[in-house]
Amino acid sequence: MFGQKFSEFSCILVLLFSTPSFGAADTLRDSLRNAYQNSGLLVQNRALLRAADEKVAGAVAALRPVISWSSKYSYSSSGVGSPNVLTTSIKASWLLYDFGQSELKIDAVKETVLATREALVSIEQDVLLRAVTAHMKYRRAVEFVSLRSANVDLIVQELRAAQGRFEVGEVTRTDLALAEARLASAGAGFAAAEGDLAKAAAEFQAIVGQKPNNLITPKNLPDLPQVVDAAIAMARANHPALKRMKHTVAATELNLKISQLANQFTVTSAAGLTDTDSTSGLARSFSVTAGGPIYSGGSIASASRAAMAQRDGARAELHVTRLNIDQLVRNSFVLLDVARASGEAIDRQIQAASVAFRGVREEASLGARTTLDVLNAEQELLDARVSRISASIDEQIASYTVLASMGKLTAISLNLGVKTYDPNEYYNLVETAPIARSKQGAALDRVLKGLAGN
Repeated sequence: MFGQKFSEFSCILVLLFSTPSFGAADTLRDSLRNAYQNSGLLVQNRALLRAADEKVAGAVAALRPVISWSSKYSYSSSGVGSPNVLTTSIKASWLLYDFGQSELKIDAVKETVLATREALVSIEQDVLLRAVTAHMKYRRAVEFVSLRSANVDLIVQELRAAQGRFEVGEVTRTDLALAEARLASAGAGFAAAEGDLAKAAAEFQAIVGQKPNNLITPKNLPDLPQVVDAAIAMARANHPALKRMKHTVAATELNLKISQLANQFTVTSAAGLTDTDSTSGLARSFSVTAGGPIYSGGSIASASRAAMAQRDGARAELHVTRLNIDQLVRNSFVLLDVARASGEAIDRQIQAASVAFRGVREEASLGARTTLDVLNAEQELLDARVSRISASIDEQIASYTVLASMGKLTAISLNLGVKTYDPNEYYNLVETAPIARSKQGAALDRVLKGLAGN
């Protein structure tokens, strides 16, 4: 009776947690699309990239004239002339020459923008790899629940058989107790699997942005290079972390050149119009000023040495990043090879364990084997099947980890069919530093409205 009720209960739980909802199933491609479209982390870093774009606009604006106005009202009780005086002026100033420092600053900021773009690609890869992992872990949890449920049903059958043999005196009460204990253990395993499934569902929703809907395990693995050296070559050419560091090094080299020009003089000009109501006509002014540092207490030299140190540090980090990426590719290939080899070995184990279980079960029906022998054979088969599921899931995750290590786990490389974020759309509108009340400024406002939340 206990075995029958437990079996019915296990079936109900399987229906609750592993039966898909009616409607289309979600493939791994669907999960990746949803993760890309719903990731708050991507939204955050796209905004940070746009902030970096604006630094280019700021550097460009520094080369343009600055026009300002002022108005001053004064009152005097001296009795000489008009006591009320209103003075209004317009002034303009701009940089004429600074030995190319301003142009170098623009180039340095542009390199920083390119580095920030690659950082965004790295985050995109992380988001998609997390989605792959969440999708496959949920599939593993579903398979485990189904397997544990089948295990409960099988042990219930063995318990019933043991009860029948006990009633006719073929087995002892000890054999019956062993079967009951194994059923309780199977029930605990099923409950644990059900809990793991609930946690996997919650993790999937947090990463992908929606609840899992009858997720499907991919039938095929992504296309990968056959040898690790080819993958390393692709990683060195495409990995966003490496490309980011190359742009960072370029930016630090430009900043070093800027610091080395800090002792040079600059030439600026200024012009203005002033109107005072107590005088007739406009007062006009124009000036050209040249100047530079003579003594700064060593701060300029210190800044130059700091810029050189930052350049050297960036070069070293570039070297370390290249080595880390090479190691990442090799490690990813090792994990993939291990998963493949494990799967092949476990397949042979399952085949042998299945034959052994059927044989032991048949021998037990003839009285040549004990109930414990049957339960042990069944447990060995169960363990092999559990290991096979894990190996298959690990192989899928490892294959996409290899893609990520090569810099190819992106929405474009995977051809997900989603509208991808185009960093040039915003950059092209702001790189010339448009003013607010202009045609380009109006276009920028429209783009910003379209980017809201993206």
